[in-house]
Amino acid sequence: MTERKPWDGRFSRPTETLMEAFNASIGFDIRLWEADIEGNLAQAEALRRCGVLTSEEWAALVVGLHQVRAELADGRYQPGAETEDIHMAVERRLIEIVGPVGGKIHTGRSRNDQVALDVRLYLKQALLRLEGKIVALQEALVARAEAEIDTVMPGYTHLQQAQPIRLAHYLLSLFWMLDRDLGRLSDARCRADRMPLGAGALAGSAFPIDRELLCRRLGFAAPAPNSLDAVSDRDHLVEVASALAILLTHLSRFAEDWIVWASREFGFIELDDAYATGSSMMPQKKNPDSLELIRGKTGRVYGDLVALLAIQKGLPLAYGKDLQEDKEPLFDALDTAEMCVEVFAGVVKTALFRRERLRAALDPNLYATDLADILVERGLPFREAHRVVGRLVGRAVSQGIGLTELSWDEFAAASDLFVPADLARLVPSASTDRRALSGGTARTAVLEQIALARARLKEHTRR
Repeated sequence: MTERKPWDGRFSRPTETLMEAFNASIGFDIRLWEADIEGNLAQAEALRRCGVLTSEEWAALVVGLHQVRAELADGRYQPGAETEDIHMAVERRLIEIVGPVGGKIHTGRSRNDQVALDVRLYLKQALLRLEGKIVALQEALVARAEAEIDTVMPGYTHLQQAQPIRLAHYLLSLFWMLDRDLGRLSDARCRADRMPLGAGALAGSAFPIDRELLCRRLGFAAPAPNSLDAVSDRDHLVEVASALAILLTHLSRFAEDWIVWASREFGFIELDDAYATGSSMMPQKKNPDSLELIRGKTGRVYGDLVALLAIQKGLPLAYGKDLQEDKEPLFDALDTAEMCVEVFAGVVKTALFRRERLRAALDPNLYATDLADILVERGLPFREAHRVVGRLVGRAVSQGIGLTELSWDEFAAASDLFVPADLARLVPSASTDRRALSGGTARTAVLEQIALARARLKEHTRR
């Protein structure tokens, strides 16, 4: 059996030890302690202004709350399962410090609106921190793109070589994926920016608490407009988890590319020793574990998203204890995403791209589209040009050589629109630089894209 609870007036027996452990969330919501202290300080100010607290009582609570904050910060106070959650842990220690007046802090408030407040406060800060790390990864990508502007490599579709592209163009594709990720996280942060305090358990506080004051004090854009929705809304958690799942999907796709590229068969990239591991059995191995873990942890974040959705499915309004289960998947998704972003940034900054190997891997048949385009420029419909070049590719394949290794006579026989000078255009720089439109892989287009990316980074740093 356990000690008495703040809510035990209606009960005739204490909580069973097993039930106490089953019911407690302090093991994971302890990380909300700073948000909870801030919420309590704002609540105390609101209660003083509406006459529930005298100035002396308010001053005592403020001193007591700052002491609780200091004790939690340095580890002197370590609440156990008997406190149930961070809210009761803070209140219990506050009462121990200031006496019965500490019990007034919960006037007109429920743990329902209290936890909603704490999670929103925590989430806003966590997202700002994560967004900063994503921007740092974007900066690393732009720096590597600038360094690799003249590195040409095979571009792939269906995991088959398709057309030559610049490595810088490839790296910047992740930059723009991350930019969309930042947009999604920023949107979710805006929707989390509603202040639920004052909603009480579900019907609103019976005390004239100034919710506008609470908004200003706690840094929210506006109060939540409906008390039922305020305590039951977890949309912002699902939205964040969804955005994190998409973010990890982006990182995982690049991780998969680079895992393949790091193999001996490709040899396009070598990870720095700081982001690779060895084998416990085979001395020669250098394993891309940093990238494999990002790929694996992506599924973990997917699971967090599904858990958050499943918790709410069919849950009646306004609050059910089920919602206690929302914090672990949220915290896990945030922690996992933040670490993956940091690790990937480290890989980007330190990896060695093997430029000669990338260039040597270019298949001569990659210039088939360039040949078709040449015929189109001279008036042949694209579908016919496609067939002409397709037959040339077939001849090269049958001879076991590349398209560019065919004789001039074979080109001339395929179409009288070809001229000998066309063969000089079948090189990486000419192929890429033909694609000079905005967003293309030509050197000029990629430099424009780098400038655009730099401008976006400035916007991010100004926010």
